[in-house]
Amino acid sequence: MLGFFIALAKNTGESSLVLAANIYTTLFRGLPELLTLFIVYFGVQIAINQLFEALGFGSIEINSFFAGMIALSLVFSSFSSEVFLSAFKGVASGQYEGASALGLSRLQTMRLVILPQIIRLALPGLSNLWLILLKDTSLVMVIGLSDTLRQVSIAARVSREAFFFFFLACLIYLVLSIISSIGIGRIEAWTRRGDFGR
Repeated sequence: MLGFFIALAKNTGESSLVLAANIYTTLFRGLPELLTLFIVYFGVQIAINQLFEALGFGSIEINSFFAGMIALSLVFSSFSSEVFLSAFKGVASGQYEGASALGLSRLQTMRLVILPQIIRLALPGLSNLWLILLKDTSLVMVIGLSDTLRQVSIAARVSREAFFFFFLACLIYLVLSIISSIGIGRIEAWTRRGDFGR
């Protein structure tokens, strides 16, 4: 959703919104995911604690799950915004004009005419980003979150059966990718249900 709104800001033509969206996407597409995780988990926590201390409140600790979710959301929303922006450009200007001729408001035009086409055009790119995100969730183990890879690493060290447990992790990620691909395939089929010859 965040990626969609960033793309919408870029598509408005309003110079301040376009500039803010460009800065956001340049920043988070340019930083490695691991560095973004560290900045959110450690840097934001330090900044919030300094602010709270200045206001006279006690310190807080950011949950590693929350930090991981925010960091990965920032990174992948910047990538998905580019996918949505390409989808916006793929919708012909005649679609807007036709909706206007039918008397649809801007909100109705977006909801009934433009958005269904954008979803269909953006879905292949978004599905790739989803699979990359699925694999990149393993990065959260560096900030202490117990994900699949962290648990497998612990089991491999304790049991000294590294090959077995890392092979098991491969199978888990592979099964999740297959399930995701099946789900995405069904969504794509649903978005194309009105196409001619189908």
